[in-house]
Amino acid sequence: MPNHANTLSRRNFLKLGAAATAATALAGFSSYAYGFNIEPFWFEVTHISLALRRLAPAFDGYRIAQLSDIHADEWMTRERLRHVVELVNQEQPNAVVLTGDFVSYAPDLFAPTLIEALRELTTPDGVYAVLGNHDHWTDATVVRGILNEAHVVDVSNSVQPLRRDNASLYICGVDDYWEEQARLDSVLDLLPDEGAALLLAHEPDFADVSAASGRFDLQLSGHTHGGQVNIPFIGPPRLPYLGKKYPSGLYDVNGMFQYTNRGVGMVPPYVRFNCRPEISIFTLTSAS
Repeated sequence: MPNHANTLSRRNFLKLGAAATAATALAGFSSYAYGFNIEPFWFEVTHISLALRRLAPAFDGYRIAQLSDIHADEWMTRERLRHVVELVNQEQPNAVVLTGDFVSYAPDLFAPTLIEALRELTTPDGVYAVLGNHDHWTDATVVRGILNEAHVVDVSNSVQPLRRDNASLYICGVDDYWEEQARLDSVLDLLPDEGAALLLAHEPDFADVSAASGRFDLQLSGHTHGGQVNIPFIGPPRLPYLGKKYPSGLYDVNGMFQYTNRGVGMVPPYVRFNCRPEISIFTLTSAS
């Protein structure tokens, strides 16, 4: 006689296997659809409060918005970038900083998109920027011209003081480290010994260099896009050069805060998974 128990058991096993295969395929398709069609458009506004030991009480509660890696192209359209700017303006920051990679290619083609949108940033203390590797790979001169027309202050290898009463907060920047354009020595020569100092540096792994100087309270970077895909329990399968050590979020690097923004734009393939595009809002408090 046939063993019905074994037959049913085998049948159930085959059904279970087929169901598992179908579920896996469905989950894979759902993740694929989500990564291409939902998360890239789902901008996240993150709020970070940081106590800086050199920040003067006059700047207590000062708010800075960070945008990074806009990558103006056929995906980052004028309408999409204007939406990002609207989200920033809703936060009413005191200042805005932009940490590079404004374009992926053809900066002349996307100049009108960038100029129109960046001019709409509303802030009492100005908008400050440094360039990234893609800006240099395309045409750094054109990108600097775009920033100038958009009323954005390029602080590459320079220092911009912000004043309140008799106190100062310094917005500093280095040009692109990957392209060997960063001149931290020039920045340090321009920077007074006292007062809180923020450094804009496109590549986050530059934090090891800037922290060693002992002069900066916070470095703000982008570059990595957080990997664009962040697999649970594994992490990003791929990260760029000079973005592997501090890929996303907040770090303490030898007493200096390092924050790596995930960016709002992308490079192909235009996918994000578990790595939403990010606008960072920092509230600075005086540790003293």
